[in-house]
Amino acid sequence: MNTQLIICLVIFGLTVIGYCSGLYSLATVAITSLLALTLTGCLDAASALTYFSNANVIMIAGMCIVAAGFNQTSFCTKIADGISGIAKGNLNKMMLGYCAIAMLLSQFIQSPVVVFGIVAPMLAASAESMNIKPSKVMFPLGVSAIVTCGTLPVGAGATVAAELNGYLESYGYMDFTVALTDSMKARLPLLIICVLYCAFFCTRTTPDEPVVKPVEAVKSAAAKASLKPLQEYAGVVIFFADALALMFASRLGLQNWEITVIGAILMVLFGVLKPREATAAIPMSMLLLIVGALAMSGALSATGAGELIGNGMAAMVHAVNGNSYIVGLIFFLIPFIMTQVMQNRGTMMIFHPIAIATCASIGGNPVGLMILVQAACLSAFMTPMATPAVPYIMNYGGYDQKCMFKQSALLALICCVVSVGWIMTVFPIL
Repeated sequence: MNTQLIICLVIFGLTVIGYCSGLYSLATVAITSLLALTLTGCLDAASALTYFSNANVIMIAGMCIVAAGFNQTSFCTKIADGISGIAKGNLNKMMLGYCAIAMLLSQFIQSPVVVFGIVAPMLAASAESMNIKPSKVMFPLGVSAIVTCGTLPVGAGATVAAELNGYLESYGYMDFTVALTDSMKARLPLLIICVLYCAFFCTRTTPDEPVVKPVEAVKSAAAKASLKPLQEYAGVVIFFADALALMFASRLGLQNWEITVIGAILMVLFGVLKPREATAAIPMSMLLLIVGALAMSGALSATGAGELIGNGMAAMVHAVNGNSYIVGLIFFLIPFIMTQVMQNRGTMMIFHPIAIATCASIGGNPVGLMILVQAACLSAFMTPMATPAVPYIMNYGGYDQKCMFKQSALLALICCVVSVGWIMTVFPIL
């Protein structure tokens, strides 16, 4: 184990302690962590700077302004009141509606942070109409968008099979191939269970009051300024046009961050938000937390932490003689844990080749194992380093790290049991 890796792991441990301690804000801990990684050489200065201009950071800033503009309109309140009316004051029915919307959007918009940004303002308004604080409802909404992302073979989800087959072809192990619907067949039970859990049970673990002060974007209807008819119309059109553009970004030839920034600018140009209101809608503490989390993820990857764990994992697999369920448990747990501190794409790149190599050594079917790795990496919702959606959820709901661990524990266990039990039964290795 090299010196840089040891230093990186020490800084990571101190960062986690800082997140849990509550002595300083999450943003302060995150940026201190980034600076420590840079000063110790775990992360070069040029790379550290790039995280401040990361596409996710810019996209979230733009989306927050667009959401704030939509939140100014009476249309947002009318939708929320309509859903609340259908729910008839029942929290579970309201959550079922919003979690289902988030799940459906996550099949077309392969970015949980964008999906959360679209749905959260409406949920906040509905919760307010029922005298419920955002802390009660934001975590289950965000998790619904994260865990179910890309399950169905539509949108970017339709490319999953081609991507996994690409790994098999690169390795030269073409005895098995991944069908278009295999990912859906493997992950559909978790999608259903996750939405139901988030709607009917998850709110029992979320706090009635925010643990930390939530972002200013969650404000009461009484604080909203009245808009002129043109501004009202523009706010609604811009918001939904932004959402549609995000669904078809690749066909439009635009990046997600470009779409949200265009929407943010239009909100100001049409007078839906004043320039000062747009600036105030940008949650700097959240963005700094994301910057620090991305930097830690990059440093762990660059110093070889992922490869070190991957090699040890391959040795464990051979030790259990290829038992499907034991191997499946290993290939879910370790990527799941690693994805809490590393970005999911990087973790998948480490473990897909290991899964193929493991199966090839015993002549087994790697399809289920590869999809299980994907499911584990897309079920990251416990720490702000897991995915940019998590800091968004934490700031919008007013959660600290202790809260996130408490809320996540049971759902993480459900994700593990359902994924391993179902996928290894439908796609056994041998």
